[in-house]
Amino acid sequence: MVSDGHPFSLIHEAIACLGRLSNAFRRRREQLAGAVGLSDGQWGVLEEIAAEHFMPSMFAKTRDSSAAAVSKTLRQLLDKQLISVGLSKTDGRQRAYLLTTAGKRVLARLRKERVAAIESIWLTLSRDDVKRFIAFAGELSLRLEKYGNTE
Repeated sequence: MVSDGHPFSLIHEAIACLGRLSNAFRRRREQLAGAVGLSDGQWGVLEEIAAEHFMPSMFAKTRDSSAAAVSKTLRQLLDKQLISVGLSKTDGRQRAYLLTTAGKRVLARLRKERVAAIESIWLTLSRDDVKRFIAFAGELSLRLEKYGNTE
């Protein structure tokens, strides 16, 4: 698929491949979440709640999301009975979110499916290929972040 060898042609092809990879990753996460009746966003909130010390405002900030969007997701998860909410044991002014038994089952199923995907896709690559990918993706990420901060 490499075109005429012109640097911009190669770069445009690399950008197109990166776009395909990003879209494939996003679609796969959506498929995994959809298989258990969740959106990708709901899955992300479940993962954060499972890690404990979940704070909706901090979650919204780290995900470039609004507090209203996170609140909506929490209501959806409450309606699905995957999480429960109560007062924090350490600070009665804060809410504590916990996975219910059903939430733990859903999250376990998602994690099991994710491991199966990793085994099928990533573990078939050589260790050296994975290391090269990490190095390249890390360097490209740094360059994109640096460029984005200089404009």
